[in-house]
Amino acid sequence: MKATSQTLPTIAVTSGDPAGIGPEVVLKALADPVISALANWIIVGHHAILGALESATGLVLANLPNARILEVGTLDAAQVVPGKISAACGRAALEYVRAAVQLCLDGEAAAMATAPLSKEAVVLAGEEFTGHTEFIAKLCGVSDPRMLLVSERLSVIHVSTHVSLRAACEFDTRRVLRTIELGNQGIRLLGVDRPRIAVCGLNPHAGEHGLFGDEDRRFIAPAIQSAQAVGIQCEGPFPADTIFLRALRGEYDLIVAMYHDQGHIPMKLLDFEHTVNVSLGLPIIRTSVDHGTAFDIAGRNRANPANMKASLKLAARMARQGLRAQEQE
Repeated sequence: MKATSQTLPTIAVTSGDPAGIGPEVVLKALADPVISALANWIIVGHHAILGALESATGLVLANLPNARILEVGTLDAAQVVPGKISAACGRAALEYVRAAVQLCLDGEAAAMATAPLSKEAVVLAGEEFTGHTEFIAKLCGVSDPRMLLVSERLSVIHVSTHVSLRAACEFDTRRVLRTIELGNQGIRLLGVDRPRIAVCGLNPHAGEHGLFGDEDRRFIAPAIQSAQAVGIQCEGPFPADTIFLRALRGEYDLIVAMYHDQGHIPMKLLDFEHTVNVSLGLPIIRTSVDHGTAFDIAGRNRANPANMKASLKLAARMARQGLRAQEQE
């Protein structure tokens, strides 16, 4: 039956690297009755890996409400050592992602949420890989995705993410404008009808009228003007060292950051445990935790599921909003 706004959306949840904390935080998050009630959950992973956590956590897979496991791949769970990087685990983690993406593309799931995987393990498996966002975009046939970080108090979208700082400075007006447009769409999907957007400059003091570089007036300012011309409420470029404080005090709903650390550092400082990664520019909804595999504590029942809970909440929220939008079309 097709989901409507009166029914629970179905959401696929990848369990991440089997040797990391992904399976643990997924199990713990979905054991929370508040989270479990938000959707019908498909856990993409392996029964044996998740089942091995039952004795350590005291949680029983069979007792998870509204959840079922979709087992994919041929991982030998007996060879998985918590905290140990391996090609087999990297390969399995990618298989989970592929399966979840296909569920969304086929209309079997309204959104997907991802637990962390290890880039090193994926590369050991012989895959070219720079990050979840880029990999999922390729599976969806999209070449220009964006990363949005969302917390209860502030959201940030990035013009560039997993590239060198030198490469991040090589952008143009088109890329900045596209980022503003996707950010506007993403915040609308969160329920804000007309987002207020602030755009960061690239250089200190947004260039100080060309004193510290001219990229801000050559590329960023024209993008802002073009966005304003089509009705997007955005302003800038602003010095990055002050605009986050203004946004946090309520002036803006979204900040456009020019590169990875310009946006990530303030967001992780503001609310590391509850900031969620959202992929934009895709034909599907995808959220993710904003932390890594934490191999050092894997298998010890020490992983905090707070970020996974936030990711699942946001996936359900965006899925419901997306379903409402489809019904209104």
